[in-house]
Amino acid sequence: MGFKKYMHVERFGNQEVEGIELGECYIFPKIDGTNGSVWVDSGEYFKLCAGSRNRVLSLDNDNQGFFAHILENDYIKDLLTDYPNLRLFGEWLVPHSLRTYREEAWRTFYVFDVMDDDTGEFLPYPEYQELLENYKVEYIPPLKVVTNCDYERFIHTMSTNDYLLKDGDGVGEGIVIKNYSYANKYGRVTWAKIVTSEFKEKHCKKGVPNVKYKEMVEQAICDKYVTSAVIDKVEAKIVSECDGWSSKYIPRLLQTVFYDLVREEAWSFVKEHKNPTINFKTLNSLVIQRVKDVKPQLF
Repeated sequence: MGFKKYMHVERFGNQEVEGIELGECYIFPKIDGTNGSVWVDSGEYFKLCAGSRNRVLSLDNDNQGFFAHILENDYIKDLLTDYPNLRLFGEWLVPHSLRTYREEAWRTFYVFDVMDDDTGEFLPYPEYQELLENYKVEYIPPLKVVTNCDYERFIHTMSTNDYLLKDGDGVGEGIVIKNYSYANKYGRVTWAKIVTSEFKEKHCKKGVPNVKYKEMVEQAICDKYVTSAVIDKVEAKIVSECDGWSSKYIPRLLQTVFYDLVREEAWSFVKEHKNPTINFKTLNSLVIQRVKDVKPQLF
């Protein structure tokens, strides 16, 4: 297995990550070091390899001591000996722009993503967290796990990010938002980020108020009206009319469930929520996710 470059993490609000906030989101602290990766060469003998953001490393060109550190890290060696199909991505914490980290935090490799090289897919945090714990490999834990978040809640979480920082020395570089069920409109798995300095420049604020959040009305509508029975009924009708099921009918299933919701239930949920402002694009995204949750075998 050769070098693989880590994905470009997009700024939240970019069309590349449109809709990432809908569903279960893990909000991670973004730390300010240098990007690194570790994997095992697929040759005849075990060979531990490391890379920076753009290249393979060697002892003569080791990215501020990162490669030397990996070669001496028995925990990572043990993990990749037992799981040679895994590739670790993380941050090698050496002085960069932010200098307020605790002294004991420096010169440590913090894993922030794990890829299965056999499938090319990233492991969800709950899967790799337990594995890294068992091998005593350092990793970045989430600040919070939320469902159907929004910009204000992301900003509030970012304002409380003191991960690895000295007490009283402000907040971290920013946050990274991961939704493990998300793929963007181009079919790519992509994470989002919000950078603290850019937020401050844009809003000219020193702090963010602690806001109380109401349930998203689109989520309440989806929870009540898009039931398993409703989805089963639409699927059964398609199967009956088409003499069986095929994956090519997935768009029809998704569109019909949403169409029936709006056509048959709109008056009910408008009355129930007292003429709410409804973002139908958001509602449609939630309906699609509900169908996928109820019928995972179809996707």
